[in-house]
Amino acid sequence: MSSTLAVVARSDAKVKGNPLTNRQLQHYPDTGARSLYLGIVLLMVISLYWSLFVQGAVATKILVDFNMPFNYFIYIGVAGGVAGAFGSLGAGLADRWGRANLAIYGTLICSLLVLFAMPNASSKFEYGVYYAILSIVEGIVLVATPALVRDFSPQVSRGVALSFWTLGPVLGSLVLTQVSSRTLDHHPDWRFQFHIAGIFGLVIGVLALFSLRELSPQLRDQLMVSMKDRDLIEAKAAGIDTEAALKGHWRQMMRADVIVSAIAISVFLLFYFVAVNVFVVYLATTFGYSDSRANSLANWWWAADAIALVITGVLSDKFRVRKPFMLIGGLIAIIGGLLLVHATTRPDTSYHALSIDVMLLGIGTGVAYVAWMAGFTETVEKHNPAATATGLAVWGWIIRATLAVSFLAFSFVVVAPSTLVDKGAQAQQLAVKYQAELATAAELDPATVAALASDPSDPAAGAAAVSQLSAVPVNDVAAVVAASKQYAVQLQTAQALKPSTAQALLANPTDATIGAQAVGELVATLKTTPADAVARLQALAAVPPPTIALVAAKGPAVEKAAGQLKALAAVPSNDINLLTKVHKSASQNADQWRTWWIVCLIGQFLFLPAIFLMTGLWSPRKARLEEQAHAAQVERELAALQAVQVRV
Repeated sequence: MSSTLAVVARSDAKVKGNPLTNRQLQHYPDTGARSLYLGIVLLMVISLYWSLFVQGAVATKILVDFNMPFNYFIYIGVAGGVAGAFGSLGAGLADRWGRANLAIYGTLICSLLVLFAMPNASSKFEYGVYYAILSIVEGIVLVATPALVRDFSPQVSRGVALSFWTLGPVLGSLVLTQVSSRTLDHHPDWRFQFHIAGIFGLVIGVLALFSLRELSPQLRDQLMVSMKDRDLIEAKAAGIDTEAALKGHWRQMMRADVIVSAIAISVFLLFYFVAVNVFVVYLATTFGYSDSRANSLANWWWAADAIALVITGVLSDKFRVRKPFMLIGGLIAIIGGLLLVHATTRPDTSYHALSIDVMLLGIGTGVAYVAWMAGFTETVEKHNPAATATGLAVWGWIIRATLAVSFLAFSFVVVAPSTLVDKGAQAQQLAVKYQAELATAAELDPATVAALASDPSDPAAGAAAVSQLSAVPVNDVAAVVAASKQYAVQLQTAQALKPSTAQALLANPTDATIGAQAVGELVATLKTTPADAVARLQALAAVPPPTIALVAAKGPAVEKAAGQLKALAAVPSNDINLLTKVHKSASQNADQWRTWWIVCLIGQFLFLPAIFLMTGLWSPRKARLEEQAHAAQVERELAALQAVQVRV
């Protein structure tokens, strides 16, 4: 619609002065320029989250390189969440200072940290400090970028615009897993992944430095439902008192529909928080995946999420509603969460089955999150359009605080990976070294192992262990051991004879021919005299024949088992303790992950009732009627302003 209220042509919507210091547009840009700015914001968000999430793709390598316990790595995430929360809170100043410079210089700082600082950290503490700084800056950009997207997107196209913003973290994760899964085998040094992410971020930061613009406060402080509102908004801009518009802006955001819905989406995203930080560790410790294979599986999550984001953005704008999509997305995500809970304690779950689970999580998260972001900005606008960044700062603080709390809780619930990651490689080396001894231990009953560990000299436990290894009854084991002690010399004599001679002598001990043959064999084998050989045979004849038969039949198996136990007992206790600890952690790992996934699943369920608190309609028909009523109101206001201008 043409209007006499347009002060200058839209093509003249340029920045006055130095564009590197003054980025404010005095007129609402056309679609081409808005698309350019939104595209730059998307690239910034991709680079930001590629930088933030890159450590998750190479977590196992970072832990080894810094000799960093897994829990220490988790606590770095906790510290980052706390730091990011206050960074987001500080970004509420974007309502006064503007958004573009915060986003641009934040992107550049993050890129420099990832390119130079973190890969060159000399200790795990220094690495953690750099990550905390990165998180502070990320918290600022987290608020500034969606505020920019909101400014450049009327409500009727907000879904599409924010689908591209929410696409940023997902594409950042997707690019990360694509690059890492394709390059880790050829470039195993984890620093290589940081360098790629940092270079990309610098390029995007420089592009934004010279290209990105933002609306003046007078324009962005108004509610814009559709592009038809542009003339009215520009006409009213001169009369906007930006300071008055921001009066009490923090208090205005302390509402249930803002705070509760922000908490709800934060707990809904618990699955996502784990996926971008330690999903590789989950797949490695639970299913034995390599880093590259784990990142390859994660690609299915991010690809499904990305597609769902864009489609939902388009559809939610088309139907003019957000809440139905939040509900549908939440239910799909719950199905994916339930399947992942089910698969976690089944190590034979196939790659294909896991890919379906994570795709459902990705689709559900994408559908719900983009609809929620659009609905949340509209909820904030309902209270005060001038306080958009303030409302987003409240959300940013809550989501980063939730991240910190969740990772702290995670460190207490999922403890097995700490041992598996920290000691797994050493345990594998010991398992190879003590392969035979471990095979012996595996044949023993756990109760027997515990009894021997408590008292290695316990004769009952020893007999039970030999029986289990040799398949000889415990009573026979005891009889063989007793006979071996009581008739040690006689049994040595029997073993020195040929089996046929021993059997013949046992059958007919008075046969002189057999006796002479036996004497000759003893003299030759034992290197003794004939007299000593005769004395040995006489002593052997005094042993009860059943005892000799028992030792002959069962003795070799008992002796072999006793040797196995002796070798097992020779393994250093420190090595045994480490192997036992790792084995115990491996047996508990899947159950602990399952418990945490159930916690995340509860968060998804809690999200659903919070949908009803937010602004917006459920019915597309009512939403269109409301839009038509708004358009009519805009026409009336424009007509009134034109009438005033004509009289003047």
